Amino acid sequence: MCRWFAYISPEEPCLLSDVLINPANAISKQCSEHYLPKLLPHGEEHDLDDSNDDLMKMRNSLLNMDGLGVAWYTKAAESYVKSVEGQRPALYKTQSPPISDFNFRNLCSNTETQCLFAHIRATSGSVVTQVNSHPFVFGRHVFMHNGAISDFTTIRRDMTDLFSFDAYCNVLGSTDSEHAAALYITNLTNHGTKDTWEKAYPLSEMISAMNKTLVQIMELQQKHLGDKAAPNSLNFCATDGHKMVATRFRNHATQQPPSLYWSEFAGRTLNQKFPSHPDGADKVNESATKGTDEKIGKHTIIASEPTTYDEGEWHLINANCMLTVDENGTEKEVPVEYDTKFNAVDPSHP
Repeated sequence: MCRWFAYISPEEPCLLSDVLINPANAISKQCSEHYLPKLLPHGEEHDLDDSNDDLMKMRNSLLNMDGLGVAWYTKAAESYVKSVEGQRPALYKTQSPPISDFNFRNLCSNTETQCLFAHIRATSGSVVTQVNSHPFVFGRHVFMHNGAISDFTTIRRDMTDLFSFDAYCNVLGSTDSEHAAALYITNLTNHGTKDTWEKAYPLSEMISAMNKTLVQIMELQQKHLGDKAAPNSLNFCATDGHKMVATRFRNHATQQPPSLYWSEFAGRTLNQKFPSHPDGADKVNESATKGTDEKIGKHTIIASEPTTYDEGEWHLINANCMLTVDENGTEKEVPVEYDTKFNAVDPSHP
């Protein structure tokens, strides 16, 4: 499956290269390497290849070489465009793997932001092209996904019938993920037109729209497939630049969703202004300009994999839950509300 990374802070910007390139397990290196603490089933094992859980391997170990996308929020347009207030997302997408993309590396070395989405893609069937790379932008709102909507081609037509007209027109690619993004923005704005995408909505409405999106997908699958519907892996993330909602979800009674972690501490370890180092306590950060007693601003990172060495900095989001972050940076985990009748059933064996 794919891999994604999100950063948000009400006060502390991050340098993109600090969080996306420099660490040994930065997302730019997760094209083929993986680190899943608290999720692998055998205590001391940290290598995904050591796991005897084949579904875990399948859901987390695919090569993520099918596209790269980064969205970061900036206030640049506010200074020039009369109709724009506050920060808006800038977007960079490419088909190139991040490790060999000169433009990506140069952009990251010279860009800071207080809200960031980054995504590397492993296609679940749709073509490899820039428009199919995540994240997806709808006005001030950004959306990305790790996982897959099962039997997407079966429900795609009915799914588009749920979109607002402008959301339908904004779908430029063919992925299940972009269709989920269009459904989310339709729910968030109550079928609003493009101008409603420029508004910020209360966190409670973002949570409601995300939950509704998950349920609608499962309702369409049940309508078309009944008890033959397969489970989905729906690790969604959406932000307006000030608030964030992320899901770790798989509609199955026992199977784990793809990995998803969060941290309120790792930003200090990743920020080269501070003396710690993301790759180990024995590493020396010679770029540090802050003292060991200086504090970093409130921030939250949500990521498919931890990007610092210290497991204690990271929490695994519980299965079938959302992590929410409000405009003050306060995190809260809440369960996804859905009828367990939508859980896929394992086939019986004679």
